[in-house]
Amino acid sequence: MAVCIAILTKDNHPLVLVCDEKEDLLKMHFFVHTSIDVIEEKLNSTKAANDPRDLYLGPLYPNEDYKIFGYVTNTKVKFVLLESVNHPIKDGDIKQLFQKIHNIYIHLVCNPFYNPNEPVQTSSFFHSSLTSLLRGSYTSRSIAV
Repeated sequence: MAVCIAILTKDNHPLVLVCDEKEDLLKMHFFVHTSIDVIEEKLNSTKAANDPRDLYLGPLYPNEDYKIFGYVTNTKVKFVLLESVNHPIKDGDIKQLFQKIHNIYIHLVCNPFYNPNEPVQTSSFFHSSLTSLLRGSYTSRSIAV
């Protein structure tokens, strides 16, 4: 089960951090920021340079409570997903979840009233869409974007 979704700018500033209500926000912030080094390392590796179409970075690193996954857009915007070790998600479902997050992000960026690289308001449609994805709507038939 996904417990946190974070979106970071290409300069690694957080745009949005959506967490399950029972999770500690500061703890999730810490895990997201510690994953930035792993994302940068994967982006600079030779495998990533050979296939720029593969946006899914896969598992970044596990710890005792969470598995952390990464995804990077063509514009270097980073998506980070924290998954509970107790309730794992299949790799294919994680890829689909990242694609849905990417589609929701595209809709946000296409909004003429959104200022790029500014944090997203918690009352926005974007934030509520991410929250619905986080609450278990990660199967392919759950949410249409």
